[in-house]
Amino acid sequence: MHILVLGGAGMVGRKFIERLARDGGLGGKPVTRVTAQDVVPATPPAAAPFDFESVVSDLSLAGEAEKLIATRPEVIIHLAAVVSGEAEADFDKGYRINLDGTRYLFEAIRHAEGYMPRLVFTSSVAVFGAPFHEKIEDEFFTTPLTSYGTQKAIGELLLCDYSRRGFFDGVGIRLPTICVRPGKPNKAASGFFSNIIREPLNGEEAVLPVSDQVRHWHASPRSAVGFLVHAATMDTAAIGPRRALTMPGYSCTVAEQIEMLRKVAGENVVKRIRRETDPVIDRIVAGWPRNFDPQRALALGFRAESNFEEIIRVHIEDELHGTFVK
Repeated sequence: MHILVLGGAGMVGRKFIERLARDGGLGGKPVTRVTAQDVVPATPPAAAPFDFESVVSDLSLAGEAEKLIATRPEVIIHLAAVVSGEAEADFDKGYRINLDGTRYLFEAIRHAEGYMPRLVFTSSVAVFGAPFHEKIEDEFFTTPLTSYGTQKAIGELLLCDYSRRGFFDGVGIRLPTICVRPGKPNKAASGFFSNIIREPLNGEEAVLPVSDQVRHWHASPRSAVGFLVHAATMDTAAIGPRRALTMPGYSCTVAEQIEMLRKVAGENVVKRIRRETDPVIDRIVAGWPRNFDPQRALALGFRAESNFEEIIRVHIEDELHGTFVK
């Protein structure tokens, strides 16, 4: 099996490829080749039982998608995107990467005769916009209040239509905010959800730019990889025509995040969080949903953490080798 991972140099892409290397296969089938595409080189996994290729390219350029699918990968994982804060700050770049790149890929597959791969498209809960129900179901209308959410909502519509027409077998997964993300802060407006846990555990100061009463929907990187694996291998006949699914997660306030950090790591770690309001981030986050009822995804076998303490402990175990700076 050949797997193409678009955005393969990013955190979730890297962890997905590492999971493939550990498992040696996907859905009980051996993986023989993984191609990781991104705008920067992807890191090869250690001791991979398959051929690994890193391709540096820009999916939003005409002709690049055709090159990437020329070898007919059976599974395509579409993670390539400009993150929320950057898509809001740079209108042209957001639409070029998040919309044009996606449509170029879909069109390349459509015109490849006799080719119908499984395509997993990573969407976002940002496709929903206020006012919200107490819990958002998959049937809730998508009226995003950010450019990023709009771009992802359009991608979902295209995914459903191209799947309905039989051009590929698509699954759209609306990711919660993936927290706690390892590495350094990025330009995602949601980045502070990770920063206020990750940096204090590393002995560094973190800035909280919003009220601690902000509530949001979270899952760990470990769960995100599990979503991808399940979406790539599940029986899509059970999904029906609405191919976009809201993934399971855990809803909590920033205050509850901090309280769980205090429980796991102690007061000295919590003291490294500094409050400094950012009006731009505050405005973006105000338009995001807070809680979900992911019954469709749960019924189809997707799983995530059941509390935020578990999410913190997953980060400590997976990224900090079981320890942290007290």
